[in-house]
Formats: sequence, C-alpha cells, structure tokens
Amino acid sequence: MQKFINVILITASLTIASCGSKPEGTGSLAEKKAEIEKLKKDQAATADKIKSLEKEVAKLDTSAVKDDIAKLVGVSPVTAQNFAHYIDLQGRVDADDISYVSPRLGGGQVRALYVKRGDYVKKGQLLVKLDDAIGRQQVTASKQGTESLKTQLTLARDVYTRRNNLWKQGIGTEIELITARTNVESLEKQLNAANENIKVQQEQLSGSNIYSDVDGIADEVNVRVGEMFTGFSGTSPQIKIVNTSSLKIITDVPENYSGKVRVGSGMVVTLPDVNKTFNTTVSVSGQVIDPNNRSFRAEAKLPKDVSIRPNQIAEVRILDYKAANAIVIPVNTVSTDEKGKYVYVAVTEGGKLVARKKPIVVGELYKDMIEVKSGLAAGEQLITDGYQNIYDGQLLKTDIKK
Repeated sequence: MQKFINVILITASLTIASCGSKPEGTGSLAEKKAEIEKLKKDQAATADKIKSLEKEVAKLDTSAVKDDIAKLVGVSPVTAQNFAHYIDLQGRVDADDISYVSPRLGGGQVRALYVKRGDYVKKGQLLVKLDDAIGRQQVTASKQGTESLKTQLTLARDVYTRRNNLWKQGIGTEIELITARTNVESLEKQLNAANENIKVQQEQLSGSNIYSDVDGIADEVNVRVGEMFTGFSGTSPQIKIVNTSSLKIITDVPENYSGKVRVGSGMVVTLPDVNKTFNTTVSVSGQVIDPNNRSFRAEAKLPKDVSIRPNQIAEVRILDYKAANAIVIPVNTVSTDEKGKYVYVAVTEGGKLVARKKPIVVGELYKDMIEVKSGLAAGEQLITDGYQNIYDGQLLKTDIKK
C-alpha cells in the first residue's frame, strides 16, 4: 500500500516538474507566483486522491487497516429466553354484586332508617322501615272478620251434625240436611278466603320492611326519615349496596384483537394507586363489537383485597403471544435497508475482531425488545453500542457487556 502511494507521489512530482520547469532566471515574478499556486492545487488534489484510495482499500482489505483506527463498540451475547407479547390497555374495577335497594310492593314514607353511608351490611339485614299503619289496620280488621266466620262455622257444623243424626233416625227432611251441609261448606270457603286475604295483607305489610339482598358496603344512602322511598330519586339510586368481596376488572379491547383475546387468556392487572399487581385470567370475552368505539369487553376476577375499591383505574396487560427459548434482542439494534432487517455482530477472523452484517427475520415486538425468528443464534456477539457508524468487515475494539 505504501509503495503504491509513493509511486503516485513520484509520478505527480515528475509531471509537475516537466510541465512547470523553465530555464533558471527566466520568467517574471507574477509567473513564478502563478506556478506556485498551480503546484499547491495539484498537491491538494493528489492528497485527496490518496485519502480516497485508502478508504477504498480499507473496505476491501481489513488486513490493511491499522489497529489505531479500529472502531470501539459494545457487544452483548445473544441468549435464548422466554418471550411474551401483551396488549396494553386501561380498565377499571367493578363489583359482581351491586344491589340497588327498592321496595318490593311500591314506595312509601320512611319511618325509620337503619343504615348510613359506609356501613357494612349483611344479606337480609333491615335497612328501612316504611309507614305501615294502614296495612296493620287492614290485617287487624281481617283477623276480626275471620273470628266471626269461625264462630259461624262452628255453629253450622253443630247444626249439620244434629240434622245428620236425626236423619239417620228417620226424623226430619232431606232438604234440611242438605241445607245444613251446604251452610257448613259455604262458611268453610269464606273462612279459607278470609285467611288467604290475611296472608296477602301480611305480605303487603312486610313490604314496608326493606332488607339488603347482598353482603356489602352501603355505597349510597340518599334518603332521610319522612321522605318518600321508591328506590330511585330521578336516575340516582337512593340506597346502593356494593359487595366488595367479589370484584372484577373490566376493559375494552380493540376489535383487531378479537381473534387473540379469549376466555382463559392471561392478564396482568396493576393498580397504580395502591401499588399492587395481580395475575389473573380472562373470565368473560364479549361476543359483540361496540359500534361506538369498535371494541369488545373483557372481564377478569380479582382476589379479595381490602385495598381494592370499585371504579379504581387499572393498567391491564392481556397476554396474546408467548414463545419459549426465543432469540430476543433490543429493537434499537435492528436496522433496515432495501433487502430487509439486519444487525451487526462481532466475529473473530484471522485473529482480529471485525463487524459482520447479518440479515434477520423478526417476529413480535413488545416495548424495547423484539423477537428474532431467524438469522441469529444463541452465543453470537451482538453489537449493541456503536453500530450506527460501522460497515461490514470493519475492525473493532470491544467493550464487552456482562
């Protein structure tokens, strides 16, 4: 290489000498200055040509490159590892059991209130007592009526027994016996009807007692003694009970993932407000796409935890792809040319470390890591720092990462 450069310098010097020489002592001062300028330009052009040739030689023959111009890079060994891809979404906590308390048989005026907001209540616990004065009076009157019927029925049965005994002795007429029996049957039917009516009135009376349908926390209590209780005030519930021991996570999944998210898919739920993370699985995968936001609903059960509250915001990650023993590399080490994706690896050739360009086929990308389907093998030394300004075959110096 040095000989080749020397030949070029000698040739250039001879050319300049042959073209620019004149007999000593001839020519004006201006001509001599012009000749000097020309020689300087020719010298600069020759130096530029030399530098260009050096670069071309360096690319074609790494053995010609000196150690002092080797490129410093960082490398990391390629390893096989488990790789997972998640769909990152936002969700919220909801309760499976939410009870909007309302009277079973119509509203009424509140006479007593046995719960306040934030109280823990049990299923079947009395919450509200409505005005039941009229209902109690109706039950009392009906019971008095049945007592009168019972007395009449007792008398009618006694008359029928006497008539029947006389008829067996041949005394009396058949019509008297039939009339006595009919009177007994009629009073029995009246008494049965009266008893059923009392049951209805008692059931209506019990409707004035409002009980909780679930165990949980009284999340809303928007009624006071003396007000009318119907269950709702406009569109707002007057009493809402939330079962916080049975909670779930709800999230809307974009429709383009409809073929990847199904019942049983893994889910990781993070509640940033309480700094907790839960591993769960999808328990419900909606079968209908919402036309407004082009998504479907996915749900998953959450464990019982006192720190979890309904309507908390959650970060949701749904597992839609995983691979065991996959080749995974930082995505920023992957470059693209007209032929596709490639990376640079450091290899030892002839006792020297050089860069080699390797085409690769990539798979899934998650955060800053990308899966490599082919083109790389475990154990190869991937160039992770300084790869931006190197070329295939360049001599390297390494700062190997542990």
